[in-house]
Amino acid sequence: MKLIHPIFYIIPFVFFAQNPYPQDYFGNPLKIPIILSGTFAELRSNHFHSGLDIKTQGRTGLHVVASANGFVSRIKISHFGYGKALYITHPNGYVTVYAHLQKFAPEIEAYVKNHQYEEESYEIELFPKAEELLITKGDLIAYSGNTGGSAGPHLHFEIRNKEEHPINPMLFGIDVKDSSYPLIRSIFVYPLSDDAVINNSNEKQELKLIPLKNGDYAVSNIEAIGNIGFGIETIDRQDFASNSNGVYNIQTIFNGNRNFEIDFSKFSFDETRNLNQLIDYQHYIDSRDRIQKLFIKNNELSLYKGVENNGFLKIKDSSYSVYKIRVSDFKNNEAWVTINIKGSKQKLLNEKVIKTTPYYINSEQTTNLKKGNVSVHFKPNTFYENFYLDFDVKNDTLTLHENTIPTKKSFSLQFDVSQYNKPDQDKLFIARLIGDKKNIPIYTSTKRETNKLIAYTKLLGTYTLATDTIAPKIKASNFKNKQWLSDFRFLKLNIQDKESGIKSYHASINDEWILMEYEYKKDLLTFDFNDLDQKETNNKLKVIVTDNVGNSSTFEAVFYRK
Repeated sequence: MKLIHPIFYIIPFVFFAQNPYPQDYFGNPLKIPIILSGTFAELRSNHFHSGLDIKTQGRTGLHVVASANGFVSRIKISHFGYGKALYITHPNGYVTVYAHLQKFAPEIEAYVKNHQYEEESYEIELFPKAEELLITKGDLIAYSGNTGGSAGPHLHFEIRNKEEHPINPMLFGIDVKDSSYPLIRSIFVYPLSDDAVINNSNEKQELKLIPLKNGDYAVSNIEAIGNIGFGIETIDRQDFASNSNGVYNIQTIFNGNRNFEIDFSKFSFDETRNLNQLIDYQHYIDSRDRIQKLFIKNNELSLYKGVENNGFLKIKDSSYSVYKIRVSDFKNNEAWVTINIKGSKQKLLNEKVIKTTPYYINSEQTTNLKKGNVSVHFKPNTFYENFYLDFDVKNDTLTLHENTIPTKKSFSLQFDVSQYNKPDQDKLFIARLIGDKKNIPIYTSTKRETNKLIAYTKLLGTYTLATDTIAPKIKASNFKNKQWLSDFRFLKLNIQDKESGIKSYHASINDEWILMEYEYKKDLLTFDFNDLDQKETNNKLKVIVTDNVGNSSTFEAVFYRK
């Protein structure tokens, strides 16, 4: 039996007793038990996860039902992101969100397709009036899918308040079985002042983690002086799933006093990118492991609570300190880490080398850089901290540091292409080079202004001018030219563009626009023959696909249908 640490015995009880959210209002959006592949506010790429990812047994097409009474207030369909998403506004002011859907319930599907055909666009955003699509709790509203940026079949489910801030659905009584405590994967210690020394070094260090029988952890003792802080890599797992999910709460205690807390119960979308300053961003880029810093440097996340001295620990000579970390999940399963710190002056044996360059970035100031045909513009507060930047331009290739420094917002890159003739200019785009050898160009959204190419990005790294003279490829997937398709439900085409990527497509049958759904993960366009008002036996299909620099391909075929 795991012992309860006395200092936190009363906290879980007080928290749940004061839970301000209705407990019986929202129901399960699926007709199967909830098993999660993703938890609320867990750490994702450049953002906190804004809902629960509910497993759908590896399948698509499960019934998605309204979690409570209300009306459909927003419908958005996009190739990326949430894919097909439905928003329901409820009388109590909350909004539920259902994303990565395969398709909508028949009445909603008809409403959406009517607007798609009116606008001749697959991607669409609609805001129905309150009386148009009324919903009762338990009504079928959609079928689960894998659309948009989903990596596998599941339902993404959110609850938002009136300010459109996402809140953990489990606070509303959405129950998820979880009987295991969080896992601690690693602990790191950081020097945070110029005079800080830890175990004869002023560099970040990983500490030896010692698992104990009761699920808690000890850490190898350290000697330190000056201001230091800690970081933790931790996950949680719910019952019936092996996914490495996010935890609910992290608290620290220094010499018996609360020192720091981060509570993953709600956040705003405006602050979600600050996740990159919460984690050790360079460590994540190097190893793909997310260390959460248990101290604050230039980060205004609303998730922080009860923080003393920004979570910094001031270690004095000849002192003995105890630092404890409590990690808990929503069910209040907890894991503790105990670290003993001896304060002592030390000789610095392993000194951190700070690389300097001619380009020092003051995060609070505007910075303009120019070399050759390339200009870079950073607005104030693009970055969280000051640093030395690597900057160089050679042969149309811009070296702009490594992607190891997080950004708050976008900055601009400008390439002068006046040395190219006009036909060549039209095929150029700005690409970010990735891979171990920096030899794989990835299209960066490029704007053209006379003899200049401009891109806005949030990533440092290596950029270059790339050329795309190859038109997209279009290939029939499930039919042949001049084939009878009377028994077919769907018509499918594969489309690809390996250089700048696909920007748009247009499809028609007998010169009338048709709705084709684009599944970018499979390079697949799909038309549903149920949308076709059958008039002709002999039908002409025409599909035009255009890439991001304007190269186009046209596919034409004839099919027969009765």
